[in-house]
Amino acid sequence: MALSVLALAVGAGIGSTGFESVLRMRDDPVAWQIVGEVRLPRTVGAWLTGALLGLAGAVAQGLFRNPLADPFLLGSASGAMLAVAIALALMGGGTDTASWVGRLGLTGAAFLGALGGVLLTLLLAKGAQHTMRLLLAGVVVGYVLGALKDLVTLSAPEVLSAMVGFVLGNTAFIGWSACAVMAGVLLPAMGLAWMLARVLDGLSLGESTAQSLGLPLAPMRIALVAVLALATGTAVAQAGLIGFVGLAAPHLVRPLARVTHGPLVLLSAMMGGVLLMLADIAARALIWPQELPVGVLTAVLGGGYLLWLMYRRTR
Repeated sequence: MALSVLALAVGAGIGSTGFESVLRMRDDPVAWQIVGEVRLPRTVGAWLTGALLGLAGAVAQGLFRNPLADPFLLGSASGAMLAVAIALALMGGGTDTASWVGRLGLTGAAFLGALGGVLLTLLLAKGAQHTMRLLLAGVVVGYVLGALKDLVTLSAPEVLSAMVGFVLGNTAFIGWSACAVMAGVLLPAMGLAWMLARVLDGLSLGESTAQSLGLPLAPMRIALVAVLALATGTAVAQAGLIGFVGLAAPHLVRPLARVTHGPLVLLSAMMGGVLLMLADIAARALIWPQELPVGVLTAVLGGGYLLWLMYRRTR
């Protein structure tokens, strides 16, 4: 939490005018607008996006009993992107997505698309019992839904510029309305994941063990899939595709919560928020005065982390 506050203070000072705007914001309306309406919502939005992805990653890894499971590998991200493309095409591509209606519409569409992608993956894999079949089905569903998204984009060229930002992953256009939507999703999603943590604990011991504990696995699995789809879809709707945060965050906090998934899902959400907030600050500072799309930076850093993780496992 202290690291989040420190990163928030640093993020408020990263920009063309530097920390001078922070120092002058009390007396200068322009500096106040720069910090209060651009930098702070972007930094807070990066934390909320990362928290949603960290939560989704912890749920995915526990639900599918695979430490390398990522919410984006199961068709949720591709489904969310397809739904966002369709929504933007129906809105004419020029809708003010900074408004409440636009943000809620994109979030709802992304949730339905993410849920549809995950359910299609589970249908093709015939459940979550076979890990390799599940991951293969997720890859296939991701390619198919990604191709459909490209067809929608080609048929409605007016959404192309908006979709480029979603594909690369970008927090630059997150405002306070988007932060409110993400916070409104994150809090109940974390609460539901906390309540269902016992199911994840039982599944970690095996399917038969979880059933012997008397847990109603079928409805609880549906609830966990809903949490996974809602968290992923909301993050994608507001910031686009930002990979590897959902994979890395649970691994970084797992040594702190080795016993139960209750603390793990909460710590993963907080770690994901810190990771993406720091990545967003680095994306703004590395090639200043220009900036990198944060999704590109997380892909590079996350890919390196995944390679190191695989190398350590083979050792």
